Amino acid sequence: MADDTHGWTAAPGAAERARSVLAAAWSCAVTAEGAREELVGAHGVTDDGRVLLQVPEDSALLAAAICAPRGEPSAVLEFADVAPVPVRDRIRARLWLAGRLAARDGRQVLQPTRVVLRQPSGTLVVDVDEFAAAAPDPLAAAEARLLTHLADRHADAVERLTRLVDHGSLHGAVRVQPLAVDRHGLTLRVERLRTSGDVRLPFHAPADDVSRLTERMHVLLAQAGAASRPRALQRQRTDGEG
Repeated sequence: MADDTHGWTAAPGAAERARSVLAAAWSCAVTAEGAREELVGAHGVTDDGRVLLQVPEDSALLAAAICAPRGEPSAVLEFADVAPVPVRDRIRARLWLAGRLAARDGRQVLQPTRVVLRQPSGTLVVDVDEFAAAAPDPLAAAEARLLTHLADRHADAVERLTRLVDHGSLHGAVRVQPLAVDRHGLTLRVERLRTSGDVRLPFHAPADDVSRLTERMHVLLAQAGAASRPRALQRQRTDGEG
């Protein structure tokens, strides 16, 4: 086992984060030549980041393709990254892919020519070549299941992890929930009466699969077990809040 310290502080890069949003999203909004539709469970992604759309036969997008030059309408696809655990402001990020839709084997295919990622920290234009070469976080497909299990079955573990959070970040806290997890760390959402904030707990080494994630979480919990309970949450329990 690696040394149990928080020396590993890396976070996903913009291209990896964008690919993770794309890999985990179940729906998308498509705008092409003035037509806009919401598609659910109708898209797939190739290894190089092209998006494959299964468009209904009565879709306005197909009509737009007929009217567009060369039958390839310019299009923008929007994906929302929604926190699987109920928290305030559940949209963690939005991803926009722009390009042209081309018909291939009965599906519409978008090769991105512009990639924009918006997160709470700001909006980034992602290099198209980096986006195509990147892979999603290895935990992206399992993240929703992992976080809901942690929140629903192990609330005591979440509370214990708050012992690793700076006391100032917990001032006024009424609830703490797991917001996100990737191979680099776990993010907690600290909710107060009127505001909220996020705190990241980095792993001591990357967790490239679920088994390694289990080990990384055990390390965090062991560290939390050796720490004192945050006073803010002590008061919260005493006062019956949250």
